[in-house]
Amino acid sequence: MPHPIMFRDDDLGLAQVREIALSFPEAFEKISWGRPVFCAPKIFAMYGGSAKTGTGRYVQYPHSILVKVDESDRCALEQDTRFFYPAYMGPSGWLGLDFTATSKIDWTEVRELIDASYRLVAPKKLVKRLDVG
Repeated sequence: MPHPIMFRDDDLGLAQVREIALSFPEAFEKISWGRPVFCAPKIFAMYGGSAKTGTGRYVQYPHSILVKVDESDRCALEQDTRFFYPAYMGPSGWLGLDFTATSKIDWTEVRELIDASYRLVAPKKLVKRLDVG
């Protein structure tokens, strides 16, 4: 049974995330688990996510991005209350950034997070194309 669609095209920040993510070499969007995911060909960003609480309940973060983070950056990012440890993807090195945890989204920061995630998961030839310009 397919997952229900868990977003709307006019969701907070989705248009900007699309614009950023689809600017990377060979990036494309598809729907997985009811959410927009951005791939090249592996997933490097996802719009929306959830986190599991200590009591086993799930907290939804519908207006957020999930990105893979380098281990050297993880500790600092986890100290920032805007970030959360996403269910399912967290153990594989992913963190979520909740867009509603701040009054103004820093799109430069979002671009940097997506760029770093892309560099961690995209094939070397695509990262090279990105660096060449």
